[in-house]
Amino acid sequence: MALLPVPDAKARLLASARPVDGIETLPLADTAARVLAFDIKAKLTQPPFNSSAMDGYALRAVDAPQIGSELTVIGTAAAGRAFDGPLGPGETVRIFTGAPVPEGADTILIQEDAQKIGDDSIRTTFQVTGGRHIRPRGQDFAEGETVLNAGTLIDFSHLTVAAAMNHPTLPVFCKPKVAILATGDELIEPGGNPAPAQIIASNTFGIAALVRDNGGEVLDLGIAPDRQDAISAAIKRARDAGADILVTLGGASVGDHDLVQATLKASGMELDFWRIAMRPGKPLMVGSLDGMHVLGLPGNPVASMVTGMLFLEPLLRRLAHLPERRREVDGITARPLRPNDQRQDYLRAKITRDELGNLVAEANPKQDSSMMKIFAHADGLIVRAPHAPELAAGEPCRMLLIRALD
Repeated sequence: MALLPVPDAKARLLASARPVDGIETLPLADTAARVLAFDIKAKLTQPPFNSSAMDGYALRAVDAPQIGSELTVIGTAAAGRAFDGPLGPGETVRIFTGAPVPEGADTILIQEDAQKIGDDSIRTTFQVTGGRHIRPRGQDFAEGETVLNAGTLIDFSHLTVAAAMNHPTLPVFCKPKVAILATGDELIEPGGNPAPAQIIASNTFGIAALVRDNGGEVLDLGIAPDRQDAISAAIKRARDAGADILVTLGGASVGDHDLVQATLKASGMELDFWRIAMRPGKPLMVGSLDGMHVLGLPGNPVASMVTGMLFLEPLLRRLAHLPERRREVDGITARPLRPNDQRQDYLRAKITRDELGNLVAEANPKQDSSMMKIFAHADGLIVRAPHAPELAAGEPCRMLLIRALD
């Protein structure tokens, strides 16, 4: 089977991806970073009354036609405590921010522009005009108004307005469930004591974090040894749990000890493609099993993380009703880059800005796909298309950001 170009592989992967349709209603405090399933309408009007925007005095503008006008203070209005009764001619009410504006008042004189005269009178020291510093009823939203739309990714601002609209719960789309299975006799969990031929399993933790960061729920299937019965049992657990995606880590090739692909086929998986024209990440496998997406990522840690960014992330975001994350940026290379072969390269790089504000990517001289430290310290990946020509230092290049830059 010929190596599939990266854009073709991604298009085929996403062609059958449909957003999950399950909906759940959660307490407001539990809905951050979830996606709204329905439009949300206000249950009340905000503000529910004309309210003061400042500390000062509520009055009728007609009673203070010029600077030096004197008025009688007849009471106080504070947030949560309204003044009971209307204003008469020449009267004013001491008012504080958020308090209801008394009946008859049409403006607020801020406290800095009023001079106290005795205990119950003030003199204006600023020209009064009507309509000042009053927040009208319904200025923010009205009862029945649609304020948040279905498909909104809920953040702190949406939670604030939802609470103000008197919604204790919100309807959100269910998270896609992603089952993650690591395979290999050589793997043990972190904290263990590896035998001479064993290593610590690390990929699961990075992929699980990627899943959670992109709207998914993780089902960790643990580590399966290189036995068909163990792998079959893990696949059954994923199916029984209703996983939307099964991610396998390692073992997807066709060597004597690579049993994942064969076991999945024996379980009924329809293989779409495997082996991609990219480096790192060539042994990527994509298929489906009874409506469950199957994504076989390479066992090498960096290859696993790169293919996770390129393939698992967009698939998961499609299922989670989220827009595709844009990681691509343009910049220039800090070092010369050699011509490329038939595979698309993803070079780990540090990214800085020059004095003109350009992003400058410096590829690490070591690019082995097992070297996790270099990937952890990289800011992004320089993308080298198949058969790309040699690049001199300072020439344009395309990059994928691993994380946001400062």
